Amino acid sequence: MLNNVTKLDYEKLVELLDRLIDQVGEDESHPLASMMDVIGVLIENYETEHVPELVG
Repeated sequence: MLNNVTKLDYEKLVELLDRLIDQVGEDESHPLASMMDVIGVLIENYETEHVPELVG
């Protein structure tokens, strides 16, 4: 899953990150904070590869 994130995986990761943000907030010492970082990287990697940049 780390290298081959599908659109469905991406959507689930975004939902999961949203729920984690609601629970963890800004508390970097929370046990789930590092998981948020990993999920954020996966989302960012997917977006870099699959979502076109907006040109303004």
